[in-house]
Amino acid sequence: MSVKTAYIELDTKGECEMHDLTSQIQEHIKASGIGDGIVSVSLIGSTGGISTIEFEDGLRRDIKELLDRLVPKWYYHHDAAWGDSNAHAHLRSTLMGTSQSFPFKEGKLLTGTWQQIVFIDFDNRPRQRKIVVQMMGE
Repeated sequence: MSVKTAYIELDTKGECEMHDLTSQIQEHIKASGIGDGIVSVSLIGSTGGISTIEFEDGLRRDIKELLDRLVPKWYYHHDAAWGDSNAHAHLRSTLMGTSQSFPFKEGKLLTGTWQQIVFIDFDNRPRQRKIVVQMMGE
């Protein structure tokens, strides 16, 4: 078994901004030389999420509106501790999760036609993000 690690770096704006990572992940898989395996995609940080969606404008708006209802921006205990007013971002990240794993075969992601791998930035300010892409397999 072989393990290869790569990174995706993003400058983000926050406020549920979404990035389609699918093609970058696919490029890393191809460059790894690993034919069949699993790719783990993980955010270094606790105010964003990794998921899959159909990356289209309507659904992106729906997800933002859903998260605004589920975890609205208001005053949380974390905000008192640090004064950065981003507790909602940490809570949203906890719900969505900061990592996902996906299978690949013959160097190609095994995802559906309308299934894109996305990063969603929940923070309340611009950030520099680093995402680990780790491929494991043969």
